[in-house]
Amino acid sequence: MDHNEIGFDHYAADYDAALELGISVSGETKEYFARARVAWLAQCLRQLEEKPKLIMDYGCGTGSAAPFFLESFPEAFLLGVDISTKSLSVARQTSEPDKAKFLLFDEYDPDAGVDLAFSNGVFHHIPPKHRSSAIRYIHRSLRPGGLFALWENNPWNPGTRYVMSRIPFDRDAIPISFLQAKRLLGAEGFSVVSTHFIFLFPRALRPLRRFEPFLARLPLAAQYQVLCRKI
Repeated sequence: MDHNEIGFDHYAADYDAALELGISVSGETKEYFARARVAWLAQCLRQLEEKPKLIMDYGCGTGSAAPFFLESFPEAFLLGVDISTKSLSVARQTSEPDKAKFLLFDEYDPDAGVDLAFSNGVFHHIPPKHRSSAIRYIHRSLRPGGLFALWENNPWNPGTRYVMSRIPFDRDAIPISFLQAKRLLGAEGFSVVSTHFIFLFPRALRPLRRFEPFLARLPLAAQYQVLCRKI
């Protein structure tokens, strides 16, 4: 896994502050978005009658999504993998070792045992030439028929581009559209189950959020989820 261009060790201690520079314009916190992503994914899995026991958070960073996964999937074990040693150190300090484990990419040998893989905002930090190898790593990690939920920032949304311009570690990132993501996933052995777009309305317009599920098929919102299955 040659993703050293990411360089997140520099932000491990101040990741939250750096992220807040961007997402504060929405009026919400990172916890709001992290909880909503996992809740949306959990709803999708209930519709598919899937109950994952081993979940991989690919590019887990400081482990900020871990509490929400363990809340939504109480019977599951979480495996977080990342390139940043310092970020993983933070994750280990804030997690329960009997519920979650955090490893460097090279410390985990993909063994086709993962039921569900998840990544959020990771692929725009991976140089395009390395994205296929990252997808193959996830594919090898999943059991046959296992699911992968790829979450990314929607470059078609101007608000998303503005937020990314305010976040120090996102300014030089290369966005990936949902169309590019679907092509990449299809080329590496995945079948797309669904594509949804969420986070359309900021906190100032939160009464309108009840309409978001009805608009989730339209490429308007700040982020998208491509849910796919290992063929």
